Amino acid sequence: MSEQAFTDMAASGADEDFRRIGVGMLGYAFMGKAHTNALKKIPHMMYPPPAIPDLAAICGRDGNAVAEAARRYGYARSYTDWRDMLEDETVELFDNGGPNDMHAEPCIAAAEAGKHVLCEKPLGRTAEESKAMLEAVEQAGVKHMVAFNYRFVPAIRQVRELIDSGALGRIYHYRAVYLQEWIMPHYGTPKIWRLDKDQAGSGALGDLGAHIIDLAHYLVGDIGSVGALATTFIQERQLPDGSAAVPVNVDDAFVATVEFSNGALGTLEATRFAAGRKNHQVIEINGEKGSIRFNLERFNELEVFWVEDAPKETQGFHRVLVTESHHPFWENWWPHGHIIGWEHTFVHEITHLLDCIVNDGDVAPHGATFQDGYRAAIVCDAILESADKRRQVDIRY
Repeated sequence: MSEQAFTDMAASGADEDFRRIGVGMLGYAFMGKAHTNALKKIPHMMYPPPAIPDLAAICGRDGNAVAEAARRYGYARSYTDWRDMLEDETVELFDNGGPNDMHAEPCIAAAEAGKHVLCEKPLGRTAEESKAMLEAVEQAGVKHMVAFNYRFVPAIRQVRELIDSGALGRIYHYRAVYLQEWIMPHYGTPKIWRLDKDQAGSGALGDLGAHIIDLAHYLVGDIGSVGALATTFIQERQLPDGSAAVPVNVDDAFVATVEFSNGALGTLEATRFAAGRKNHQVIEINGEKGSIRFNLERFNELEVFWVEDAPKETQGFHRVLVTESHHPFWENWWPHGHIIGWEHTFVHEITHLLDCIVNDGDVAPHGATFQDGYRAAIVCDAILESADKRRQVDIRY
């Protein structure tokens, strides 16, 4: 059955009386496209849906481009000023997919207007900015979530369930890398907003490192201290129009050692200068009873080693395909072995938020709240402080 058929059925009351939630989207490029794709999939794949997302409005600075995005994606209206969109009474959920410098003010205003808020990561450019956002949503009493979408990978959720069950026993190590290559010299990338501190806040740290920091919190627990190095390999880049070369004031790469409050040790690394690495996020957790490794570019798989189960003759990691019907999220998808991909994390993530809105559920612990976004920002700030001062920095949440 098509999405429109489900929509018509809900509207007519022929079946379940699905609630409808109007979504106002800020941004129509990478994240606007990813989130919109998920919104359109939810009614017919996550069936019965907790609510049907209505594509109420989309906002962007370029009037022609945002009008075309509204037509292409199916939004009812388009705006060039997010303030006007927030006055739209049909918008109940504000979805912020804008650049990092457009996170705080619109999200705070949305909360003050009584709208639920989904914000792309990193939450704010700094911990201070993130804290202001957290205080606004808590004071308003609205539902809030940061789009740390990798919490909604079936394999990652399976890891969380195994840890919660005690299957790995005491956790000794968490190591994570997030490697890309797209600003290396041969790409000729100009100084876009992601390379500007005023707009982005930080470089590889906020763009990539925030993800593996959040997964560290989600899977292992609080980080107690960090020691880090960070560098900028290319100090100047051309402006996008080619008119001048200007300084780059964000990190191109960082490495950090971390000590968790529970005694586990960890390492974190992120760079956009790893030749050949496209979207290479790998985490490994070593515990008392076994180890688990996940590679984002092998999205549907885990590598697992269990201490007691392995015969001495064949000891080593084995591959598990996380596509069985009993695995997280799979009841909504395909027969085992018929894999899903990166874009489906947003389907799971937004469905979770819609369910929390409709049923007044808790976004935490599986969804990342603004509290989680703030905690990740604290660690990001501490990494930059440690790199600047060349010393270990204690974390205070």
